[in-house]
Amino acid sequence: MLRDLHAGPARFTDLQSSLPGIAPNLLTERLRTLESEGLIRRRDAGYNVSVYELTDLGSSTGALIFELARFGSQFAPPEEIVRPGNLRTIAVTLKMALAAAITRFDSLRVELRVDDEPFDICVAGGQVTVFYRPSDDPEVVISTSYLPMIALGDDEISREEFWRDHVEVVAGSEANARRFFEMLVSGFGGAG
Repeated sequence: MLRDLHAGPARFTDLQSSLPGIAPNLLTERLRTLESEGLIRRRDAGYNVSVYELTDLGSSTGALIFELARFGSQFAPPEEIVRPGNLRTIAVTLKMALAAAITRFDSLRVELRVDDEPFDICVAGGQVTVFYRPSDDPEVVISTSYLPMIALGDDEISREEFWRDHVEVVAGSEANARRFFEMLVSGFGGAG
């Protein structure tokens, strides 16, 4: 759940859809525990809707979650990689990989659509934000798919193969799209 909330505030049903098979009472119990530990908070988002969001303490878990994922990538994956119920789960990975590769001089606003799910990504002043939502004013809009991104990160396909076969620049310049993916791949540690 912490991993999913790195993508921005989420409703109970959003969190439930990213954890297929979890019973509502178990999800409620886990959310209450995270809230009592000061990692998340629940707030009214208007229209009788509550959302959960990270506190500052919860936000500090990004690097830990990313390192756990990197550690896990050393082990053989299941025979068939399964796409998550929604892609909120990749926001922390995107953010931490980009943060590892950027300088304080880098600046880029991207809408990355992964299997048509939008991420609003802003790189500016040495900081990165990634939210699971469309971008208001992106410099470039890029479309790709989840499984090829995983293959790229796992060095199963080259950068050029990924670019040629799995990337569409929907709006903006190809140069900005390539710059974005170079930063992302560098943050993963080099790939292809």
